[in-house]
Amino acid sequence: MKKILLTLLTLLFINVGSTAQNNLGKTDDAGRIAIKTIVPNIPDMPVAARKTLLTKMSQIATKNGLASWGSRFIMWPRVDIIDQDVVASAPPKHSYTLNVSLRIADNLTKTIYSTADVELRGVGNNKTKAYMSALKMLNHRRPEVAGFIDEGKTRIIEYYNSQCDFIMKEAQALANRKKYDEAIYTLITIPSVCKECHIQGQDLSIDVYKQKMNNECAEKIAQARAAKASDNYDLAASLLSGILPDVNCYKDAQALLKEIEDHRCSVALGKAKGAWVAQNVRQAGNWLGEIAADSKCSEEAMALAKEIKAKIKADEDREWNLVLKAQNDQVELQKQAIQAARDIGVAFGENQQPKDTQWLLYD
Repeated sequence: MKKILLTLLTLLFINVGSTAQNNLGKTDDAGRIAIKTIVPNIPDMPVAARKTLLTKMSQIATKNGLASWGSRFIMWPRVDIIDQDVVASAPPKHSYTLNVSLRIADNLTKTIYSTADVELRGVGNNKTKAYMSALKMLNHRRPEVAGFIDEGKTRIIEYYNSQCDFIMKEAQALANRKKYDEAIYTLITIPSVCKECHIQGQDLSIDVYKQKMNNECAEKIAQARAAKASDNYDLAASLLSGILPDVNCYKDAQALLKEIEDHRCSVALGKAKGAWVAQNVRQAGNWLGEIAADSKCSEEAMALAKEIKAKIKADEDREWNLVLKAQNDQVELQKQAIQAARDIGVAFGENQQPKDTQWLLYD
């Protein structure tokens, strides 16, 4: 139990790409680069066409093994209408010729890593359908798009290889300011193709995750003490019950939880006795079910439970067995799925909106 947290996190961070060499020979190597696809508000572009463009860009990212999330590295389009016309037919058809200029950029340093200009033509029964028809021609198979993606990958990998020490220091600085989720996000976006930096980020992200858990533990103990002082024992216990053994303040949390449970058992036992005197079997059973097995009055509670069980009617026996089954150890940690550091980082990245991208309009 003492090593549950570290073991689970370590396993979650081991991936099949960790043995990849630091080269661009395999598509999968760079497949973990996180690039967020963004479509800004483009004048004269129908809403439906904007959705189509975002879908096509996301498909390009996915087909090229890119993770379509994050907030730093972005894929951004500029769309210009080269020509629009009405084709004489029955019924008349609208046509559009568009130039879609794609960019992969670092939105933090405002650096463009690669560009591609793709000319698209579409025809439809109205302007919106014609516009959408043109955008549907955008796909990952086009040679100009493939070259654009490869160049973007190369430049991003070069960034990680050259700036690894700085990235580690930046992440630790964020953690020191208790910006744990952002620090983990910074570390888990290092692609596995950058082998040495990826491994350093992996190791540090686990450390930051443990810092986050230790900090949350200390905060929960402080909140639990305040709740206990206000006689809100249920809240205090709920704050402490999920603290795991690998966290530094686990022993302090358990000691405080023991104090709370001893108080709660005294109250519950008193109410159970009162209910039994009143021959209210169900209520007595409910109160006994609130008593933890390792609390100071657990033996007395069990004795009362046996006394009640011996006297209740046979047709209540099955129900009472269920009540007795509820007398388990309330102090035992609730079984919770540990949110791995990678999940925290991904959630942070998905919830971040990229900073203003207007600078791309004037590049």
